[in-house]
Amino acid sequence: MRSLVISGAVLAALLTGAPAAARDHVRAEERVLAFSGNVPACDDPGVLKRIVNRFAFREARFWDSPLTIEGFERVRDVALRPWGEAFIPRRFCTAVSQVSDGRKRVVHYSVREALGPIGIGPDVQWCIVGLDRHLSFAPSCKAALP
Repeated sequence: MRSLVISGAVLAALLTGAPAAARDHVRAEERVLAFSGNVPACDDPGVLKRIVNRFAFREARFWDSPLTIEGFERVRDVALRPWGEAFIPRRFCTAVSQVSDGRKRVVHYSVREALGPIGIGPDVQWCIVGLDRHLSFAPSCKAALP
């Protein structure tokens, strides 16, 4: 009876692990619809400009706030492709933003390849600590990091 329980546990462990073992681990650059693997740098002017523009739009449109980002400092990489080469290429970054209210706030963001409008170009997801009013990256923007 005991050997039946042990063999059942071993079989269950093998079956639950089978889908993970059978997964396709092809690099994103080698797929039929391949990614290039080229993700803009954290300090790329286009990336930072996109954050500035989207923040100003969101604050004015949804929160009726005049806040804007006036600049960035201490921009640095956090991780590049942290989940491996089989996933969509992403770069995770952090910086300190100078906001128009005179305060400096940490901003966490990720640059993602081919996730821009209709899948063309890179896209940026970002969160400013203390200004995530809709709590989409709660708590304290930690969900914006890998």
